[in-house]
Amino acid sequence: MKRDFCSALALLLLAAWAGSTQAATRASLDRNQVALGGSVTLSIDSDQGGTAPDLSPLLADFSIEGQSVNRSMQWINGSAQSTTTYVLQLAPKREGALVVPAIKLGGDLTTPLPLRVAAGAPTPAGEGSDAFFETVVDDPEPYVQQSVGVVVRLKYSARVASGAFGLEAPQDASMQQLGQDRYYTQQIGDTQYKVAERHYVLIPDRSGPLVIPGARFEGRGASNWMDSLMGGGGRDIRAQGAPRTINVRAQPANAPQPWLPLRDLRLRYVSAPQSLQAGQAAALLVEAVARGATRAQMPELPTPSLAGAQVFAEPAQYDETVVDGTPQVTMTRRYSLVPNGAGTLLVPGLKLAWWDVRASVARTASLPDLELKVARGVGGFASNTLPDVAAANGSPVGAPAAAATTAGRIPSHVWAWLAVAFAGLWLLTLIWALQRRTAVAARQPPAQSGEGIIVAALPTRTLADLRRALDSGSLDEVGDTLRGMSAPPCADLDQLLQRLAVPAQREAVEQLRRARWADGDGSHARAALREAFRSGPVWRTTKKAAKEALPPLYPQP
Repeated sequence: MKRDFCSALALLLLAAWAGSTQAATRASLDRNQVALGGSVTLSIDSDQGGTAPDLSPLLADFSIEGQSVNRSMQWINGSAQSTTTYVLQLAPKREGALVVPAIKLGGDLTTPLPLRVAAGAPTPAGEGSDAFFETVVDDPEPYVQQSVGVVVRLKYSARVASGAFGLEAPQDASMQQLGQDRYYTQQIGDTQYKVAERHYVLIPDRSGPLVIPGARFEGRGASNWMDSLMGGGGRDIRAQGAPRTINVRAQPANAPQPWLPLRDLRLRYVSAPQSLQAGQAAALLVEAVARGATRAQMPELPTPSLAGAQVFAEPAQYDETVVDGTPQVTMTRRYSLVPNGAGTLLVPGLKLAWWDVRASVARTASLPDLELKVARGVGGFASNTLPDVAAANGSPVGAPAAAATTAGRIPSHVWAWLAVAFAGLWLLTLIWALQRRTAVAARQPPAQSGEGIIVAALPTRTLADLRRALDSGSLDEVGDTLRGMSAPPCADLDQLLQRLAVPAQREAVEQLRRARWADGDGSHARAALREAFRSGPVWRTTKKAAKEALPPLYPQP
């Protein structure tokens, strides 16, 4: 009796073991509800480890963002039993009631699984994710046309095989990338992230709230042997940064013109001559360092006008950098000073007016005056002397030094006769010039277009300059370029409007004027200017009556 009971119990255990070793494929979700933009984990357990599952039915409603394979083995009564688990990260493509379809693995099919996808925007990735963004703005309340530094950092912990990220320019503002991307690592908690850092400069065109779109990244992770086993080439990696809103302030009424909003402006002498000689050139190098500006926003350093010397200015040199996330431009300009005589040469210090955006006050950057000793020259400069420094301070800037020195050497009773002689010489020169001009005009009449329009002198700016200013320059630079395209250049926008012949071009200039005073749309003004001046400005013309070759036969009324 006891032996029969033991035999029956052994048969029951054997049957249970045999049932457990039969092929079984099961699928499960870690949750049955998710928000759109999130992901769920699908696990497929099977003892058929030699066959990969067919994942094509999932692609209709889901994106496969990641996949892995886990294998385990255990010994039961001397026999090996293996189990393979396929783990998939699924991102729903739409909201509503979805169904994870049956997955075929070998000869088995999994059971379909319901999934509820709630409506909602994707949640921006943050710390703890495979990739997330960090966006830093150096001034959340800038002034209109102020350069704003924007730093975007992509931090990722996954192995990335390829990808790209970027930041779109917001409306009513222009934006460009500064410099090259930087790459480094950063430890956050227990995770080490790789960081790709990119710098932008943002220039608002009008006042009011300005929304900076969130940065976006799309890439693909590096594949490994598990991806190869699953038939994939690495999972997709995406990240979406949060948008930022800044409040743009209007240009103050008491701001100096031209409008130059900066964080800081410093002028200094890089090098100055220690000794000068009359008639010999000496170099003077001046540097301006503007924090919070780009090259397009900086006005040129002026050329000083000296009493008793000639000044020749070379083109300015620029160096744009990023310091602590803020754009900075260094401008250097070299001047050649050629004294006319011996003595003391006074070089007045340069000045630049600007607006301090942090203190909201007008400031002026200036250099101290220089008093340079000039030795006597040779040849024609051997006997010349410079005017006294005190007299030069009270005399008009740029008065010739030779006139002052000659007045000191010539007796007073001779000066009147010299004045009469110079006046006579000037009169003879004027008569000769008028006669020559009349003769040239008779031989070569003014060039005219097909409609008899007189062709003006060459302008100082070209259509290519206007296109560059519209793409990357400030609104002030656009206005200056338009004025320089006239011949002669227009003194202001009012004069420019009077010279333009096409109503569409005048209206575009009016939009530019309103945008400069924060009373219009900067981006729309640029678009209107691009369209109106696509082929260049059209100027008003004055037609001259054709001169009759022969006098009329009868008296004219």
